[in-house]
Amino acid sequence: MTIDWVMIFRLVAAGMLGGLIGLEREFRAKEAGVRTHFIVALGSALFMIISQYAFGNQQHDAARVAAQVVSGIGFIGAGVIIFQKNAVRGITTAAGLWVAAAIGLACGAGMYVLAASASILTILCLELMNLVNKYFSEKLAELTLVTDNPVDPLELRKRLKEMKIDLESFSFNNGEVHISVRHRPQNYYKTLDKIMGAMKGFTIKEMN
Repeated sequence: MTIDWVMIFRLVAAGMLGGLIGLEREFRAKEAGVRTHFIVALGSALFMIISQYAFGNQQHDAARVAAQVVSGIGFIGAGVIIFQKNAVRGITTAAGLWVAAAIGLACGAGMYVLAASASILTILCLELMNLVNKYFSEKLAELTLVTDNPVDPLELRKRLKEMKIDLESFSFNNGEVHISVRHRPQNYYKTLDKIMGAMKGFTIKEMN
């Protein structure tokens, strides 16, 4: 048995390029990191190499194995998508795994420039959008506050408005106030200070 260094290089290239995407996800503390993306890309490259060279002169269609990789990666992607507290998380990471599989297939086919370009574009997209979200997007914060003192809900809501707090929802029940506010990520603590300043006598029971 001879060692085909070209095929080994394809596996290494696939793993490294997929791992770059995983590294970005790792920095963001996401569900799938370097190891997962590395293995997905490497495995996809291996499937592509097998589909091209493992059957000798027999008639075969290499595209069939590639198509099965595209379908199969959906099971891994679905595993990192989480629905929690009316929010869906993990879709971007699942898409990253999908792209890592495509990069692996490209490396397995010897299309190194295309695979490297896809990796760079993916990382640029993730980093640039993270920067945009950090400074320009708005998030929703939910707080539940409690007090033992008598409270006028209308007066309380008025004080929150005067503090220029962007209320999404406001409810009061048996001494508990539940509010949802929109805020910029970099202004989260500033917004929290404003809320506590407007709601003197209240303590935070729950926040997320």
